[in-house]
Amino acid sequence: MNRLRFIVRRWLVLLGLGSVASVPAAAAGCPALLNHTMGKLQDGSPQSLCQYQGKVILAVNTASYCGFTPQYEGLEALYKQYKDQGLVVLGFPSNDFNQEKKSNQEIADFCFNTYGVAFPMFEASSVRGDKANPFFKALEAAGAGAPRWNFYKYLIGRDGQVIDSYSSLTVPKKLTAEIEKALKAQP
Repeated sequence: MNRLRFIVRRWLVLLGLGSVASVPAAAAGCPALLNHTMGKLQDGSPQSLCQYQGKVILAVNTASYCGFTPQYEGLEALYKQYKDQGLVVLGFPSNDFNQEKKSNQEIADFCFNTYGVAFPMFEASSVRGDKANPFFKALEAAGAGAPRWNFYKYLIGRDGQVIDSYSSLTVPKKLTAEIEKALKAQP
């Protein structure tokens, strides 16, 4: 049944009648901010962001050809250091600033082969304006604002609420204290 739903969603996308990101991810108790489904970068399979409820999330819009691209290394280091304590880093590739590779497969290969990225990454999508994916629209509606450039970061608490957002200039290592504080907080 899941395979059939996936095929139908893909055909809707190809026909321009919908997108994987617009398919509701109804999950009991899932915070509104996370109640979205996005395609997995490696194969396009639908992934509900609700699977990350109860975790501390660091969401980042990424790009392969940006001066901030080496931040992948720091993001991966944070993920490895804190994932067992409940942190997940989520990467959202975007070509909104004309600095991303052309295909999801190219992006996936680049991230893994160049930086060893193992944290969850989603299909390339817009993160600003009218064409922004629903998750980034929800971030903006929550008062976190739209990304001003690649590698803009959003820290989300275990309760599914935005804690803060950080500019591209904020290197991942500088978020350690905020992440540790969020990991200690109860939902």
